[in-house]
Amino acid sequence: MTSFTSLRQRVLAVLGAVSMYRLTLSSLAILAAIAFVLSFFGLVGPSPLELALSFVVLAIVISLVDAAAQRLLHLPWRLESSLVTALILLFVMRPGADATALVGLALAGAIASVSKYLIAWRGRHIFNPAAFGAAVVSIAGAFGAFAWLGTSASWWVGTPAMAIPVALFGLAVLWRTEKVRVVLVFLLLAVGAAVVRQAVQAQQFNIAFDLPTALSFAVLQSPFLFLGVFMVSEPLTSPPRRWQQFWVAGVVGVLAGWPIPVGDLFTLGQERALLIGNLLALTFALRGSVRLTLEKREFITPTAQELTFRAQGRLRFQPGQYLELDVPHHRPDARGTRREFSIVSAPADLPTLRIAYKNGDQKHPSSYKRALAAAEPGTVLAVTGTWGDFLLPKGEAPVLMVAAGIGVTPFVSQLRELQAAGHNRDIVLVYVASEASELAFRSELEATGVPVVVFTRDRPEGLPAHWTWAQGVRLDAEGLERVVPDISSRHTFISGPPRLIADLAPALQKARSVTTDAFAGY
Repeated sequence: MTSFTSLRQRVLAVLGAVSMYRLTLSSLAILAAIAFVLSFFGLVGPSPLELALSFVVLAIVISLVDAAAQRLLHLPWRLESSLVTALILLFVMRPGADATALVGLALAGAIASVSKYLIAWRGRHIFNPAAFGAAVVSIAGAFGAFAWLGTSASWWVGTPAMAIPVALFGLAVLWRTEKVRVVLVFLLLAVGAAVVRQAVQAQQFNIAFDLPTALSFAVLQSPFLFLGVFMVSEPLTSPPRRWQQFWVAGVVGVLAGWPIPVGDLFTLGQERALLIGNLLALTFALRGSVRLTLEKREFITPTAQELTFRAQGRLRFQPGQYLELDVPHHRPDARGTRREFSIVSAPADLPTLRIAYKNGDQKHPSSYKRALAAAEPGTVLAVTGTWGDFLLPKGEAPVLMVAAGIGVTPFVSQLRELQAAGHNRDIVLVYVASEASELAFRSELEATGVPVVVFTRDRPEGLPAHWTWAQGVRLDAEGLERVVPDISSRHTFISGPPRLIADLAPALQKARSVTTDAFAGY
């Protein structure tokens, strides 16, 4: 378990160099290239010409509709979003080279794109766009007036030749978005429901049932892998809490594995199951895009800044959660225009909201960092949502907080909330920084009265009585056990770079429980 935890965090550190949006686009593009090559050997259903023409039509139509809608709504055009939708529809719909098929694909793409803007809640689309476009065209094709449409949802990607590539590139996406467990729940229930369904049907028709064959069919010749890793895991239509995501994944898995017929026209399987899951996610959290007006910025350490905003609209979060901040700018690099930031302020501080970030590489900053640094007071930015399960357990059980650098931000929010509520809890904070000047939020942490163990290269001046300088900038498993000998009795929370979590893995395994909030930089 220790080795797995360490490996998981080190892989996350590597994947964190690319935004999840670009990683998803790259993975889908590579899968499309693999499918194109396989089509020459007849290992996938569509022909090379069908794949090429279908993708061109989908990409052009979706890009044009997105560009027009975003121009009309004064939003920045995101080509990556258009291409991701086009690639997903390429794998979901039945490709074709004739006019009726291409018109049907164009219609599915246009509907998918329009749904982002018309079927939305407070600036956030409700349904997975690709699933919505595929469902509308497929259902319409079941009626006489639209029977001429030459395409429908076929999920041809569910073929043995594509199973391993989808699993490998899908795992990279899930690892980056930390949705591995959620999609595993979906897959287990979807495969289980499909196998049980095959067994029931075999009994009804008095035919032999072979369990290995049924399992092989459900895993290798079904859309479950692709549906799970590239659609169920979509962050923008996911509820904010992990347990809510499990419920959504479970409902979609059961409906996809055992499609419920609606009359004699269609079933509630596959993309329609996902749309039902999207509605369930909406009931868990009726949230949407909230505007933030930048009020001020200030350096809280020589290399870290704090931004103070005023929220315009209803914003809900719990101490320890994070938000995703959209900063549109010209020619974004591979990291995109959105980043996740832990919230520094407590819910009681609203409508004032604070985040903090480290400047990072000053010689080669990301385009996002440059755009954020250029934002002046009065600038309005959008929060696309709040997420996270980095929440303190209920009750009075002892807690250990381990923070590295700016990773202290969620703990400031949690401690401020406890202080405001008058709760006195057994908490120890271990704070690691390169040097004393990099200790952020000292006054706020001191005011909480929580014991703090500081690891810095130089000795901090004026430490209060309940703070201890442990010396040394490097914290490893042995050092953590030395300064917190009762770690086995504490719920441990650690916020910092994945590599630090990997180094502390041996000690963390001894804790009562471990919750991590890894970040891979900006």
